[in-house]
Amino acid sequence: MTGLKGKVALITGASRGIGEATAYALAKEGVSVMLAARSHGACETIAETLRAEGYQAEAVACDVADFQGVDAAVNRTVARFGHLDILINNAGVIDPIGPLSETNPDSWANCVTIDLVGAYHVIRASLSHMTAARGGVIVNVSSGAAHRPLEGWSAYCAAKAGLAMLTRSIALELGEAGIRVYGFGPGTVDTDMQGAIRASGINPISQMKREDHASPAVPAQAIAWLCSDEAADLAGQELSIRDEDLRRRVGLPT
Repeated sequence: MTGLKGKVALITGASRGIGEATAYALAKEGVSVMLAARSHGACETIAETLRAEGYQAEAVACDVADFQGVDAAVNRTVARFGHLDILINNAGVIDPIGPLSETNPDSWANCVTIDLVGAYHVIRASLSHMTAARGGVIVNVSSGAAHRPLEGWSAYCAAKAGLAMLTRSIALELGEAGIRVYGFGPGTVDTDMQGAIRASGINPISQMKREDHASPAVPAQAIAWLCSDEAADLAGQELSIRDEDLRRRVGLPT
């Protein structure tokens, strides 16, 4: 991958799953990574492991629902590494899962806040650094749920659909400023979220076997590739791990 060595990335939801795997994938390409999540202890453990392997990594506690906390995490990243080039908006929740008529209003709103407003918070807090540097890359971790409704996932589908439009808005407003943005659907991945989905028993996704889901390392490889110069022609698009041409370019089996 070209154009990654020496870059600095802030990754939300980095304490496990796709976020953790993406931290490893970027670090191995020479990117300094700041792992951010509410679970600071888990992020610090990952960062310590990365440092022990010779990579540049730090951890910061961050609740994406809190703009002031996000702003502090962004500023800490810049203070530690000198600049900020890459944002991976990975933090997300799927609860509440269930019929719309039975959902808890506070839980429903919390899902939208974390999955959509949280991504906005991270982007908003980072823009001054990226525009000053005349460039940057943003990867919003999207979902097939952004484009088709799934029973029991009303909050998650609505939030991801909003995130897809936010991606398009960024491309429209900031593309000429050198900021590349991508929406990326990782497919079904073997994470804790999939465990909650299986437990719900609602909609066909819950019926999938654990072994049918991809390892987090698979979408992480694609996310790291999107941050490289090789993906520049795809900027502004909503992409899916299932796209065979994308998989070929990333180097994944088709």
